[in-house]
Amino acid sequence: MSSQPRTPPPGGRLVLLRHGETEWSRSGRHTGRTDIPLTAHGEQLATAAGALLTSYRFVLALSSPLQRARRTAQLAGLSPELDDDLLEWDYGGFEGLTTAQIRAELGYDWTVFEDGVPPGQTPGETVEEVAARASRVVKRAVAALSNGDVALVGHGHCLRVLATVFLRQEPRMGAQLLLDAGSVSVLEFEREAPAIRVWNHGPAVSAPHS
Repeated sequence: MSSQPRTPPPGGRLVLLRHGETEWSRSGRHTGRTDIPLTAHGEQLATAAGALLTSYRFVLALSSPLQRARRTAQLAGLSPELDDDLLEWDYGGFEGLTTAQIRAELGYDWTVFEDGVPPGQTPGETVEEVAARASRVVKRAVAALSNGDVALVGHGHCLRVLATVFLRQEPRMGAQLLLDAGSVSVLEFEREAPAIRVWNHGPAVSAPHS
């Protein structure tokens, strides 16, 4: 019995660019909807990341509307469309706190992927709600991959969840995908299977001495 012909996978690559360093990312504070700028080093990271993108043929570029992502895109040489679905995880009542501070307050080894966040000045989100947003971005990106490459500029936790959605994995797997400020990651299809080509590739820019 002959098998049904398979639909050829998209030929483009999905490039994830995490924004450069901010004061809060440098100190480990959870930065969801707080709109803060890049540091000088963060701008260096974004510019250097742009040098890693020169071989791609982007037919679509999307960015979170927050200034740290928009500025990163600009310095990397991209002119993206803004998409609210690429906003960072809404950390609710844990906005601005470090993991150490949250654990000291709660009295156990809290993680955002396993334990979530309480409401605060913003409602907060579950990992499933972040994945739902990410799935809309992935659907749009995959549709464009047949014509070329797609760039997504955003934030650490949201892009980690987005990668799990693309890979058809459980979103809590994002906890195992480290993603540094200013890093570039590349996802693509290997035949019909979504796969990681490059993950957390950082531009060669030294951090400032503290």
